Amino acid sequence: MSELDINALESSLAAIKDPRTGGDLSDTATISVKSPKDGAVEAEIILGYPAAGHSAKISDEAKKILLGRPGVESAEVKVGWNVIAHTAQQNLKGMENVRNIIAVASGKGGVGKSTTAVNLALALKAEGAKAGMLDADIYGPSLPSMLGIEGNPESPDGKRLEPMEGLGLQAMSIGFLIDKDTPMVWRGPMVTQALEQLLTETNWRDLDYLVIDLPPGTGDVQLTLAQKIPVNGAVIVTTPQDIALLDASKGVKMFQKVDVPILGIVENMSLHICSKCGHEEPIFGSGGGAKMAGEYDVDLLGCLPIDVSIREQTDAGNPPVFADPDGHVAAIYRDIAVKASSKLAIQKRDFSAKFPKIVVQQK
Repeated sequence: MSELDINALESSLAAIKDPRTGGDLSDTATISVKSPKDGAVEAEIILGYPAAGHSAKISDEAKKILLGRPGVESAEVKVGWNVIAHTAQQNLKGMENVRNIIAVASGKGGVGKSTTAVNLALALKAEGAKAGMLDADIYGPSLPSMLGIEGNPESPDGKRLEPMEGLGLQAMSIGFLIDKDTPMVWRGPMVTQALEQLLTETNWRDLDYLVIDLPPGTGDVQLTLAQKIPVNGAVIVTTPQDIALLDASKGVKMFQKVDVPILGIVENMSLHICSKCGHEEPIFGSGGGAKMAGEYDVDLLGCLPIDVSIREQTDAGNPPVFADPDGHVAAIYRDIAVKASSKLAIQKRDFSAKFPKIVVQQK
């Protein structure tokens, strides 16, 4: 039997269309093929984003392609992932132990931004990533309730905080540090300083993604995040309603001005399905998210219905992705998570952590 052309086999796998990005697999993965014996092929595909939900599909397609090549009698394909750090805006240096930061923003309140953020973080974890979440809404922290976490963070050295944990996520919020009934009557500089401290003085542990739930609007907190904190991508949350879209577009423009990549748009409350009769009605309009995505040339990551279970489960500290991992709503959130992380995976890699530190010592 003639020797197999390994390069040709790798090229055939590289041309597979990634089901999440729509581009070639080579854009988001490293591929290696070897032939331990005549007619046998072993392939390894390492994606740049977590993909527990559809890695089997990629594996099956790759195996089918390999078995269709001349001389291949058996094929074994392993699909995994390795999340690396990507470049942030203005080449800001990345954070230690946090490979990528994803900001979740909206132009106005009441569009389900916090619910989207917590379910996005849980969905990234469900897909196989190490995920954490920072509640940047100093005036209205909701993370403790959404993750069902009680108590205060520990500080072994009196300087840095250990992250709280809930539903498998590392988490930090001003809500862990104050009484839940205490109003935050701080001015802008105090708020931005608190945000920076919560982010940089928390001992995050080896995170692939840190999801930051921003307060609504484009004020001090958003500008501080955009100018001082290394953000690798932003997700914009809106509803189909024209007024919400007008406000959400301001968030898109803000991130574009400071060179933060927009990973995509999530449309909440896209459709109401009556729990009694099943009647479907777009009470906030339809197609708004898709129109906005087209206008700004960004991806529409997904559309979520008005579902009472989303509100009930999240309010109870048990969001849908965790409470009903095999349900329809969880599937939408997981699809959004994979689309966003795969979009991030094709960005430039951040090599700053790889460079050696130069220390000058006097003898």
